[in-house]
Amino acid sequence: MADPSTGKTFVVALTVALLCSLMVSLTAVGLADRQQENRDVDLMKNVLVAAGMYEPGVDVAAAFGEIELKIVDLETGEYVTKEEIAGPGTYRQGDALSDPNLSDAVLMEDDLAGLGRREKYSYVGLIMDGDEIDQILFPVRGKGLFSMMFAFVALDGDLTTIRGLTFYQHGETAGLGGEITNPRWLEKWQGKLIYDDAGAVEVKVIKGAVMPGATAAEYKVDGLSGATMTSDGVTRLMQYWFGESGFKPYLDRLRGEGGDRG
Repeated sequence: MADPSTGKTFVVALTVALLCSLMVSLTAVGLADRQQENRDVDLMKNVLVAAGMYEPGVDVAAAFGEIELKIVDLETGEYVTKEEIAGPGTYRQGDALSDPNLSDAVLMEDDLAGLGRREKYSYVGLIMDGDEIDQILFPVRGKGLFSMMFAFVALDGDLTTIRGLTFYQHGETAGLGGEITNPRWLEKWQGKLIYDDAGAVEVKVIKGAVMPGATAAEYKVDGLSGATMTSDGVTRLMQYWFGESGFKPYLDRLRGEGGDRG
C-alpha cells in the first residue's frame, strides 16, 4: 500500500514548481518591459547626442519630445502615417525586416552597406526653427568588420551638412573599429558635406588624416588607425543611406519644395 505522505509530498512539490514557474514567467515579462523601456530611452538619448541636444541630467523623454517624428516611404520620399503601414498597431522599424510586406531583399550588387534586407519605411526626426527645418535626424546602419553598426546622423537645414553623428550599437574591436564611438572622432564629422554640387554622395572616411587645405577636404573624415575595414564600412553605409536606395529621394523632394516639412 502506498504511503499517503508520498502523494502529499509530490503534490506540494508540484505546486511549488508551478508557483516558481509562474513567478519566473511574470518576472521575465516585467523585465522584458523594463528592458524595452531602457532600450527606448537609450535610443532617444543617442538621437539627442547626434542633434547636440543632450546634456547630463537632461530629461531625455522631454527633450526628445521636441523632435517631430515622421515616417518616410524610402522609394517615393513621401511621408506616410503609421495607420497606412501598420493599421492600429505601432510601427517598429527594426521589426519590419522580418515582414516581407514591409521590407525588400537588397540585391547583392546594390548592397553597399551589407544589409541583406531594407525596410520600405523609415522614421526621420525633424527639429524646426519656426516654419524652417533646423535639423533632420536619420537612422542608418551598415556592416563593419565584425558587426552591423547602427547610428544616427543629424543633417543641417541645408540638407547636406552634417550637424552630428553617433554610433549606438556595434560589435567592432575595442580600441580599433570600436573607436567609432570615440567623441573626438565623431566631432570630426561635424560640418562635413555629404553631397557635392551635382548631388553625388562624396562624404567618406579616408586612410590617414585629412590634411588642412587638402582637395575636397570638406567631404573627408580621418580614418580609424588599424581599422580600415570598419572605416570602409562607415563610408559605405553613408553612401548607401544617402544615395538613391536610402534617403536621397526624400531629401530631393524637400529641396524641390524648399524644405517644406509636410
